[in-house]
Amino acid sequence: MRIVLAATGASGAIYLQRLLDRLADHELHLILTPFARQVVAEESGGLRLPPNVIEHSDKSMNAPFASGSALFDAMVICPCSMGTLGRIAHGTSESLTLRAADVFLKERRKLILVPRETPWNLIHAKNAVAVIEAGAIFLPAMPSFYSRPETFDQLADTVVCRILDQIGVPVPDAARWRESPNEM
Repeated sequence: MRIVLAATGASGAIYLQRLLDRLADHELHLILTPFARQVVAEESGGLRLPPNVIEHSDKSMNAPFASGSALFDAMVICPCSMGTLGRIAHGTSESLTLRAADVFLKERRKLILVPRETPWNLIHAKNAVAVIEAGAIFLPAMPSFYSRPETFDQLADTVVCRILDQIGVPVPDAARWRESPNEM
């Protein structure tokens, strides 16, 4: 698969790293906003990039996915700040991240937005509705606990596996909810 992975300035570098780890066998195009770079440095000290990652500057529009004529399977913005959400909802395209999101919406391709911020105000909620109505998949970073994760990586993977499900990447080791026959 050909996947665009972007990160903005919200907290949640662990989700980005776990996605990079799990998507290492795919063609990955990575955009980090300046604030994303700062958050990554603060939270993890840096990213471990798979060798197949192609990095793009958020200030450039010379990436293939900045045009609808280039075929890509999905774009994930993880983490997605509320500022980025608002700019996507209102169609501003002043950076590569925002232009790519606009392209994925207009071409009806998978755009998955993973906000991590809380609490929300009414503007955030209205922007979430706007991007959902435009065709985006809105997947807040809300980890699950039924798998009883024991490490931060396992906890983050409860969100990452849901993202991979939405992209269509098989996740054989994902913790899945099971109906117990004893509970009937």
